[in-house]
Amino acid sequence: MNKRIYYKGVATLTVAAASFGLIWAKGGSATPQVTVALPVSAPAAPATATPADVVTPLPPEAAGAVPPDTDTRVAVAIGGKDGAPVAAMPPVPAGEPAPPPEVAAAPIAMLVDLESGRVLYARDADRSFLPASVTKTMTAFVAFELMAQGKLSPDRQIRVSDEAWKEWHTKGSRMFLERASTPTVDQLLMGILNVSANDGAVVLAEGVGGSVPGWVAMMNACARRLGMTESHFGTPNGWMDKGHTFVSARDMVKLATAMLTRYPQYYHRYVGRPGLTWNGITQANHDPTLGIVPGADGIKTGFTGEAHYNFLGSAERDGRRLVMVLASVPTPRERTQAARALLEWGFKAWSGQTLVHAGAPLGEARVQGGVAPRVALVAPRAYGATVPRGTSEPVTMRIVYRGPLMAPIAKGTPVAELEIRVGNSVPSRMPLLAGADVPQGGTMDRLRTGLARLFARG
Repeated sequence: MNKRIYYKGVATLTVAAASFGLIWAKGGSATPQVTVALPVSAPAAPATATPADVVTPLPPEAAGAVPPDTDTRVAVAIGGKDGAPVAAMPPVPAGEPAPPPEVAAAPIAMLVDLESGRVLYARDADRSFLPASVTKTMTAFVAFELMAQGKLSPDRQIRVSDEAWKEWHTKGSRMFLERASTPTVDQLLMGILNVSANDGAVVLAEGVGGSVPGWVAMMNACARRLGMTESHFGTPNGWMDKGHTFVSARDMVKLATAMLTRYPQYYHRYVGRPGLTWNGITQANHDPTLGIVPGADGIKTGFTGEAHYNFLGSAERDGRRLVMVLASVPTPRERTQAARALLEWGFKAWSGQTLVHAGAPLGEARVQGGVAPRVALVAPRAYGATVPRGTSEPVTMRIVYRGPLMAPIAKGTPVAELEIRVGNSVPSRMPLLAGADVPQGGTMDRLRTGLARLFARG
């Protein structure tokens, strides 16, 4: 029997059912669909019913070990005289604001509001492109991971090898590292993220990864953990490698989101500086939005003659954080104009409303084989809805997970997703974390859980 609870002026949290619910022993039957109403104008209260199980892929972070890199795909240049064809501009969905005309210069583009996950604009967002120096974002992210895990100190000194100096001391953008000098990880990251130091990226890769191939393997393993299915890395700095390094706009949004939400302390230290002075040489950051678009603070530009002009950008204003990708733009002027216009449009043509505050419990997931039969599901950060400014659309949310979850479960592990739908727009999914540890249970724990579910279904 379906249970429905209605409240005036609220959105609904819908938790659908699967057909393979399990108890501790063989068998089991489908669980009913439960609909629980939640206020949309205040922090969400805990759900009053246990959500049922829905078949959906687990978040990549919960997938565990990954196989060795065997990716043999390559990408090609897009646009220009010899590049692949450019896709047509996407139609404007009904009821949504038209994007600024400047963005038409970008064959690949994407703009996402991180609080809601809503895609405000997308053009060929899943198409692979050559990222050039935007690649360095992944090099920085891997370093951030290691630093957060205590495996890499920002004060660690790394010697500039003869090989790295010979190849990179005059090649492309660089921070002018001296042969046999010993910059720290902190200094290398400043150079990599703010003056696009090719030499710095290679020195970091050699010193931390043991070799460039060793570091690149770490980059690709990280990409797989983040669910970056249309991306592959062949270099730590994005130098041309016959198309073996490629990404998609959607994947770069995933990477930027992980960087911003998991390691904000490193993001704010290393990203978006106006420039760098090293070895007596002062260089400016080429980010086209810094100091121009209010709230803009990064992230990385990229250019080669093959890749054209790329930009992974972000800005925060009035509590909203936007992430933007522009790729294969023909000229730097067009990239600058598109970047500034698209960010401004994202803030001015759209508005956001927080629905769930960080740490809010949203419901429970069933657990099999644990000391507890359920685990609370909590939001790791604030989530909300994004709508065209001046409009009001119904918002619905539902919890989705593959269940029952199997114990043991560590607190903070991504185990479910919150699906947010505004009106008839494509829904977005945001991770939910286990709110507590659930150790593996013994025979009596499993027996109690199984009997409890049996009687609950009876």
